[in-house]
Amino acid sequence: MTQACVYVLNGPNLNLLGTREPEIYGADTLDDIAAKLTERAEALALTIEMRQSNHEGHLVDWLHEAQAEDAAAVILNAGAFTHTSIALLDAIRSIRTPVIEVHLSNPHAREAFRHKSYVGMAAKGTICGFGADSYLLALDAAAKLK
Repeated sequence: MTQACVYVLNGPNLNLLGTREPEIYGADTLDDIAAKLTERAEALALTIEMRQSNHEGHLVDWLHEAQAEDAAAVILNAGAFTHTSIALLDAIRSIRTPVIEVHLSNPHAREAFRHKSYVGMAAKGTICGFGADSYLLALDAAAKLK
């Protein structure tokens, strides 16, 4: 039996984790997060497909791909696109695959422009404010959806 796959999609500037504003985003790199997710996924009988892009269209394409590949769920940290992208909102609404929105920091405790989430308007749920553990909590939630 093939293990269910969870897509983990990361938006702009997340390739700089570990060095970008560590006081906000923590010291873990995206590779560190991927390693933790891979270990947790194995324990949950899941696999992950981890990707990052600074380009909005790639994220839209990957959301479509997740549905085409019958992914169990998508964990999406859209970065700044969270607050600006109607294209991502439409893409999430266009697929059946459940999307879990993730943020390392708590956007509600930050600047006012971060309080609105287009991703959150269509996501199954949102996990934020727990640093790299936000991803692990999202993976645990995704495992319960399969």
